Amino acid sequence: MKKEYDYLVVGAGLFGAVFAHEAALAGKRCLVIDKRNHAGGNIYCQETEGIQVHAYGAHIFHTDQAEIWEYANRFVRFNRFTNAPLARYRDELYNLPFNMNTFHQLWGVKTPAEARARLAVECEKYAYIETPANLEEQALKLGGKDIYERLIKGYTEKQWGRSARELPAFIIRRLPFRFTFDNNYFNDAYQGIPVGGYNKLIAALLEGIEVRLSCNYLEDRPYWDSLADRILFTGCIDAFFDYRYGHLEYRSLRFESALLEIPDFQGNAVVNYTERDIPFTRIIEHKHFEFGQQPCTVITHEYPEAFQPGKEPYYPVNDEKNTRLFQSYQQLAAAHPQVLFGGRLAQYTYADMDDTMATALQLWKKEYQRILEH
Repeated sequence: MKKEYDYLVVGAGLFGAVFAHEAALAGKRCLVIDKRNHAGGNIYCQETEGIQVHAYGAHIFHTDQAEIWEYANRFVRFNRFTNAPLARYRDELYNLPFNMNTFHQLWGVKTPAEARARLAVECEKYAYIETPANLEEQALKLGGKDIYERLIKGYTEKQWGRSARELPAFIIRRLPFRFTFDNNYFNDAYQGIPVGGYNKLIAALLEGIEVRLSCNYLEDRPYWDSLADRILFTGCIDAFFDYRYGHLEYRSLRFESALLEIPDFQGNAVVNYTERDIPFTRIIEHKHFEFGQQPCTVITHEYPEAFQPGKEPYYPVNDEKNTRLFQSYQQLAAAHPQVLFGGRLAQYTYADMDDTMATALQLWKKEYQRILEH
């Protein structure tokens, strides 16, 4: 007997929304469910006093894929926001990424030649490190002591919850140095924030598609499975298989937001705090994502945390142990052809929004080809 839906999409985040949109365009009946009480996944925004607050941390859409930029712009208009974060260390401010402004702030140099010469001197002190054994050695070899201690060490140790000497070198295989006065964090050709927030993007993608919120697929799997012929699962792949081989490791985040009755707090959307003894990694001031002119402002302190059940998994720990564990789960997934696995949690990866969109589109194209062949 034909089931009620062609596809059950578990997760109303960006990946699931793009897939469901494409399936619906092809005439497929889709049901999208999410265990949260809102759609949008981690790009969900909460409006406060006319300010779109990025509820799960700063999200800036950027891409060098023209076709993905054009696809996203079908659903929402983007503004011209350019990500130019600052780093604060002992009450001094430094521009990111590392560029001529940063080098001038560090060393007083004024020309690219002066900056290259000073960087060479700083790195020469660590030329004896032939094969870096950890992140600290890798960073010192690439950028020298000043850059490492002021702008990398504390922030990275807070982010990963351990000493830089305990972190693998591959995390920081290269440092992007720019010898121009350019504070644009991304190199991509296209960049911006949806005017009115990311909820508009998700709403446009899911328009006309049935969405049920506060529904946990894993708590009543037989019921949900009975509704659709095929399933797209965007949750944690180890949870889908009841942690048969153990838990994949993540780092989590905690956010503390506050409404301030002042027009501006820090004058920039993102300021990183790189000292180790300051517990948060950055402060986000949300109104600057959309050049807000409200008389008040909303700021969010972002605190890295160890991941535990009940917390949101943000950053996969892609070391050798977890990579092997993920591969074991991939083998299990291959034995379930009626279930598609997609998204950052199911693929155990950190993915930018453009790559998330592109991967969802690719998965649908593959799925559509299967339909045509059958």
